[in-house]
Amino acid sequence: MIRAFVCFLVAVTAAPTAHALDYPDTPRGPVVDDYFGTPVPDPYRWLEDVDSPQTRAWVEAQNALSLPFLARLPEREALRRRLTELWNFERYEVVEKRAGRYFFRRNDGLQNQSVLYVQDGRKARPRALLDPNLLAADGSVALTDYEVSPDGRWLAYATATSGSDWNEIRVRDIATGKDGPDHLVRIKFSSIAWTRDAKGFFYSRYPDPPEGAAAGTFDDLAHQKLYYHRVGTPQSEDLLIFETPQEPKWGFVPEVTDDGRWLVITIWRGSENAYRVYVKDLGDPQRPRLDAPVIKLVDDFEAEYALIGNVGSVLYFRTSQGVERGRIAAVDLADPDRTWRSIVPEQADTLRHALFAGDGIVALYMRDATSRLRRFALDGTPRGEIALPGLGSVPDLNFGGVQIRGQFGDPELFYAFASFNRPATNYVYDLSKNRGAVFHPLKLRFNPDDYVTEQVFYPSKDGTKIPMFISYKRGLKRDGQNPTHLYGYGGFDIPLTPTFSVPNLVWMERGGIFAQANLRGGGEYGRAWHEAGTRERKQNVFDDFAAAAQYLIAQQYTSPRHLAISGRSNGGLLVGATLNQHPELFAAALPAVGVMDMLRYHRFTIGWAWASDYGTAETEEGFKYLYAYSPLHTIKPGTRYPAVLVTTADHDDRVVPGHSYKYTAALQHAQAGDAPILIRIDIKAGHGAGKPIGKLIEEEADKLAFMRYYTGGHSAPARH
Repeated sequence: MIRAFVCFLVAVTAAPTAHALDYPDTPRGPVVDDYFGTPVPDPYRWLEDVDSPQTRAWVEAQNALSLPFLARLPEREALRRRLTELWNFERYEVVEKRAGRYFFRRNDGLQNQSVLYVQDGRKARPRALLDPNLLAADGSVALTDYEVSPDGRWLAYATATSGSDWNEIRVRDIATGKDGPDHLVRIKFSSIAWTRDAKGFFYSRYPDPPEGAAAGTFDDLAHQKLYYHRVGTPQSEDLLIFETPQEPKWGFVPEVTDDGRWLVITIWRGSENAYRVYVKDLGDPQRPRLDAPVIKLVDDFEAEYALIGNVGSVLYFRTSQGVERGRIAAVDLADPDRTWRSIVPEQADTLRHALFAGDGIVALYMRDATSRLRRFALDGTPRGEIALPGLGSVPDLNFGGVQIRGQFGDPELFYAFASFNRPATNYVYDLSKNRGAVFHPLKLRFNPDDYVTEQVFYPSKDGTKIPMFISYKRGLKRDGQNPTHLYGYGGFDIPLTPTFSVPNLVWMERGGIFAQANLRGGGEYGRAWHEAGTRERKQNVFDDFAAAAQYLIAQQYTSPRHLAISGRSNGGLLVGATLNQHPELFAAALPAVGVMDMLRYHRFTIGWAWASDYGTAETEEGFKYLYAYSPLHTIKPGTRYPAVLVTTADHDDRVVPGHSYKYTAALQHAQAGDAPILIRIDIKAGHGAGKPIGKLIEEEADKLAFMRYYTGGHSAPARH
């Protein structure tokens, strides 16, 4: 059987069709699970064992089919060249200022990983501080996080290999650029928080597996503990700061206030935006009391709390407590009653982020998924708005966090701004003079003014108005013949805002339309909007996405034979579910690293944490609504499905690749039409963060060529 997997042959012509394909043999096993009296077959259960010889052979066989097929698509090589040209521009991430120095990541264009630079003054020449490209010849090691010590001497930084969520932390001397002996492991979902004396930092890690523990007998993601690491000492000497042995699935994010007085421990359970907040009074910042007792400031999981900073004993937070769209509140730890008071009440727009900067607060709001920056005094008095360049957003960083930085007492505010036709550009704003300027000008190989974006609002199935951005090259004709790429996510309180993408620009450059729908389940409009797309209400998200497609068709932007859909992770689930429910609406579908088996997703790696959005099949109610839309379980044999390109990676330890493997096998088995069902499996890659530019270009060239061909961008696609 293994030999059959590896040694089959495939013929691919210059204009491939599904008739040329001979899918790898994928044996169907006898597994049947019983869910509350309902038998559910799971014939591809064996593909969940991603490291077995049989699965590895299947992966090789599928790639041996898909990669030559994609390579021979008519425009593939031209698209790869154009992606390379347009990706080759100098770009930066937002500046962070510490101890008078400026730190930022820069990519000269085609570097696999961005390099961390330090600038010793506003007019000083930047120097490379940490180049991840030197850590692995193939660019597979990424810098995932870094924190500069308060005195500017040390850099604590985290790296990950092959896209894994597992991190390792090291400490580098900023003056010499050399690493010390520090090497911390077993780290996942942690931050780094220095004490004010710059002698060490707090971080979270998971315990080592017991010696000799058999595979599958040890939960890698249980019993996270909070530690303090002193610079220059071995990890074995790290001091245990906090744990909750009675709650093995709780995790901890440490933060230290800028004055060094307070350690704030945010406790999370799963992916819900609801946290407990515990505090330790470290006392003298130069001699922090690490064994100080814990103050349970918020002792339930009812709302979101995000630390902004402190003034003495008063802590400021961004919170959803008691409101839908967020507010800023403060509590005085010296007050025995610890009464919360509102600083900036809830507004019509959604509060996304807030920080201390200058002598007040800067808050980032969203209005219909676009950014607004507003200033407030510490007592909440409005101080006006910081004008942004247009319809766009202050984007998220690749590894989390919003691209805006500032410090209390420092008038310099740094932020990035991006839109569908403009890459993220760094700005600096002088809060004392109320004026800003570009900090890092960009040199582009295209004219942003050649492209336009409009925002529309369309009705979903139940009448709810859904926003959607539609971007295209100026002069486009709405004749129903335009190749169109519709993208969505709709989950986990995460908003989709205007963001620049080189592949999307190449798509528009060739006459295509890019549409991004802001579906329920996301974070665009606060708590109710998010909850309307969760658990038993998840079908709303798929209805919103299908309605976006129907709007684009009805308004003559495109037609079903010219329309492709895509999404990643939870968005891969979105694509799979919507495709299964409406195969007639689309010419192509590209689900990436998707959650496809909704009955078993919670059994793998961090999957259990998504139950706040999805629920689980452990309850009868959860089973019923999950089974009704689960992409793996709603595939119907004998259906004429459109062209499908599934993408995943063999090292994805967030959404394990078994999801995509099983879904692809089931879809290949069920397909009754002529369109191909392909899976592209990246090797030595993970969920997406930190993927080398070289790998990105190859993958995006394949995806664009596939969409172009099957939406008629190159020539009329095969009928299906």
